[in-house]
Amino acid sequence: MSTITLPLDLHMTSSTLGIFSLVVFFLAYALVVSEEFISLRKSKPVIFAAGIIWLLVAIAAKSLGMSEQAALTVKHNILDYAELLLFLLVAMTYVNAMEERNVFESLRGWLVRKHFSYRALFWITGILAFFISPFADNMTTALIMCAIIMAVGENQPKFIAVSCINIVVAANAGGAFCPFGDITTLMVWQKGILGFGDFFHIFVPSVVNFVIPAVCMHFALPKDMPSQAGKFVGPLDGGIIIVLLFLLTIMTTVCFQHFFSLPPVIGMMTGLAYLQFFGYYIKIKDSRKQETAFEDTDTVPFDIFQNISRVEWDTLLFFYGVILCVGGLAAFGYLDIVSHTLYEKWGAGLSTIHQQTPANVVIGILSAIIDNIPLMFAVLTMSPAMSEGQWLLVTLTAGVGGSLLSIGSAAGVALMGQSKGYYTFFSHLKWSWAILLGYFASIATHIWINSSLFEVIK
Repeated sequence: MSTITLPLDLHMTSSTLGIFSLVVFFLAYALVVSEEFISLRKSKPVIFAAGIIWLLVAIAAKSLGMSEQAALTVKHNILDYAELLLFLLVAMTYVNAMEERNVFESLRGWLVRKHFSYRALFWITGILAFFISPFADNMTTALIMCAIIMAVGENQPKFIAVSCINIVVAANAGGAFCPFGDITTLMVWQKGILGFGDFFHIFVPSVVNFVIPAVCMHFALPKDMPSQAGKFVGPLDGGIIIVLLFLLTIMTTVCFQHFFSLPPVIGMMTGLAYLQFFGYYIKIKDSRKQETAFEDTDTVPFDIFQNISRVEWDTLLFFYGVILCVGGLAAFGYLDIVSHTLYEKWGAGLSTIHQQTPANVVIGILSAIIDNIPLMFAVLTMSPAMSEGQWLLVTLTAGVGGSLLSIGSAAGVALMGQSKGYYTFFSHLKWSWAILLGYFASIATHIWINSSLFEVIK
């Protein structure tokens, strides 16, 4: 098992340089939080802040004769980012390819045509979001399900609002129990702290997190059926094969990591080659179809690099800025102070196996306000000595805590933009009590059914 090391610790939290770096980070993050209002992409302030913070670290390190250690530390952070970047690049490319082949659109059309009741659609879209998000990111999953809700609920604003809340909760809960489902789980898996199969210990707690708020919201929905019919759109050539190749890519990644101890990114990049070769076949087939068509056709030849270009580059670059910023603050020594306060002082009166529980619960609540990526990377950088049960607990809470507020996750923010004003911050806040109930119930469920894991120190 690999461990996280800190080659550089300047112990300069009270210095002018250290305090200035902290101010730079908080100013940058204030701009990130304000993205919706000022339309400044979130990657820009954190990338700039990362450069300033590491310049300050370099100046401080040089004054102490530790320039070489500073260089090694920033390279370590860049390596962390490179693994995350390439992994997500492949996953996003597959999702874009499936979208381009109308895989998700065909699912939407099929559900709309079936004339399910409002309550049935509420549960169907929630369950689909829960089980799709472990493989596609929670934002993409939420947008697909929201498109279904918007197509059938045009005259039912309450149905749209409540269903969007359900989708956000389900997508976040579904991503928590699988390494592929959320950035936080992926980061923990890539660090080797937990094995691929270990995450499935929190499957039942994740279900509890989704089901309890859904049951509470169920009775607020109309009982009748929507009248709108939808047009069925089937997947384009190769769409189903791409889905199967994505599943094969996941299998390849797990096998490479489990049997040969290779980083997960190696398996994912190998899986990208599967899509590249198959994409070559589809491109030739689409080109021939265009050449032999007797009339104009809308079929555009498949191009793998167009799918790569459409990945969320702003999000990927945001991760670079976050990882480098947090790494720089760790070099000054701030994370040591936070780690000591959270994981030693807060739980001092509890039993040894639950000493870190209050900290891990609070981290989840904070993720409703602060993005869970810097929170989880900070925990990984602090590397507290925790049991397997505690690592699973912080993975669970960081993954589902963002559901408490609409701004707490990418899924919630995306749906506020797509729902045309039906789903808002305050409509979500109205049901935060039910989501909070599910949050604490999932924690209690994990502590209950996985009690033996709290005795295994990782």
